[in-house]
Amino acid sequence: MNTKGKACIIDDDAIHEFGMTALMKRLGFSNEILIYHDGQEAIEGVTKMYKKGIALPKVIFLDLNMPIKDGWGFLDDFLEIPQQDRENVVIYILSSSNHPSDMERAKKYSIVRDYLIKPLAKDDLFQILKEHF
Repeated sequence: MNTKGKACIIDDDAIHEFGMTALMKRLGFSNEILIYHDGQEAIEGVTKMYKKGIALPKVIFLDLNMPIKDGWGFLDDFLEIPQQDRENVVIYILSSSNHPSDMERAKKYSIVRDYLIKPLAKDDLFQILKEHF
């Protein structure tokens, strides 16, 4: 499958990151996969992209529980990026937490497309690929 654009994984779990990256590459998910290990590193990277006029990733897979800045902090900071720069970005929370309060909180963010539980199944990733690339 020929794809265009960038995807991003924000997760401090190296094993999950490796598995997701391998699966994304095998499915031809995107031309470029950006990896960040915490929300602070991610928001700094994304902010640099938009300030330089570089297109932001089309899809971001965001973990919630990370050191330095968690996924919630990333979402709050991401909303500070001007709408025209983030309007084509879709965020999927990909967490090991199935706590109802986390799922309800995620619904309050209009930029979050869905809340998915780790590990992401190949069929789910393929469906996301079809939707966005």
